[in-house]
Amino acid sequence: MASNKDLFDDSAMTFGEHLEVLRFHLIRAMLGLAVCVFLALIFGEDLVRLIRHPVDAALRRATKVTEVQDDVKGFDFWKSVSGTFYNMTFAPKAATAEEIEKVRPQEQESRRTITLELSAHELASQLHEAAPQLYQAAPEELREKTLTLQAKSSTFAQFWTGLEKIERPVTLNVQEAFVTYMKVSFIAGLVVASPWVFFQLWLFVAAGLYPHERKYIYTYLPMSIVLFLGGIGFCFYSVLPTVLDFLLGYNVRMGLTAQIRISEWISFAVMLPLMFGVSFQLPLAMLFLSRINVFKTEQYIAQWKLAVLAIAVISMILTPTPDPMTMLLMMAPLLVLYGLGIVLCHWTAAKKTVAAAT
Repeated sequence: MASNKDLFDDSAMTFGEHLEVLRFHLIRAMLGLAVCVFLALIFGEDLVRLIRHPVDAALRRATKVTEVQDDVKGFDFWKSVSGTFYNMTFAPKAATAEEIEKVRPQEQESRRTITLELSAHELASQLHEAAPQLYQAAPEELREKTLTLQAKSSTFAQFWTGLEKIERPVTLNVQEAFVTYMKVSFIAGLVVASPWVFFQLWLFVAAGLYPHERKYIYTYLPMSIVLFLGGIGFCFYSVLPTVLDFLLGYNVRMGLTAQIRISEWISFAVMLPLMFGVSFQLPLAMLFLSRINVFKTEQYIAQWKLAVLAIAVISMILTPTPDPMTMLLMMAPLLVLYGLGIVLCHWTAAKKTVAAAT
């Protein structure tokens, strides 16, 4: 018969017992992390391609914009911003892997072929100069005519391959690709294992709480995990493409060629989502401060102007780049989460009042 006894019914624990509980949960957390990192190592190359996708797509978009520019103009800040939001909202989505595989054979063949357009009059004139006894002088009616010729060579395919490398991140030393592979695998394993790691840490904290306090762990832990992963997902799929278009817009409009080092990109692509995941804990931080009577719901509402300033400063500090676009993209959801925190504080306070009255 299952026992209804709570695992933490014994509230009095010595220092040594606390250390034993910490050791127990740390071992379980490390075992879960090791399993997730091992699985991430198996799919490491796919994970690197996934993390590379935003920068690869942004470089392709920047290259296409460069191709249609006839000359280099002065940099227009507001035009760059409007173009960034256009790409984020209206630009067509990139082709899927299945679509790419379907067109790959035709694409490889087309790369071996280039089309040449020649003036018929000029060609006839050159032939006449080279061998006047075989070719007559070019007639005037050929001046308006153009000949289209197709030439095939494997060298042309190598030429296109070289051009494509401009649209890819680069490595500057022989071990950089391997180090990037290991770094991405470890971080991906840590993100996947984060719910389990957080759960073990919360269980350790619960061992030092009273029974009536432990129920909050099981209520707020899932919310904390959802907010953390939500912040990471929002940053990777919405913020990174927008920030890249904004920053690469400087290179395009100033006539510069961007070559992104893969290790620097990985650090940026990891640090920024992590900062978003941490900052998305704002509602829970507000709720915690409300529960320990540091702030009340009325104070959060009355001091909203100061809160906007504080969120702006926090967004500026947490974002690793000095550009205003990244700061604004962090600040906007944090303002929404601040409102959510006020709603949670008001709801829990009302619930506590009802419970006290009964």
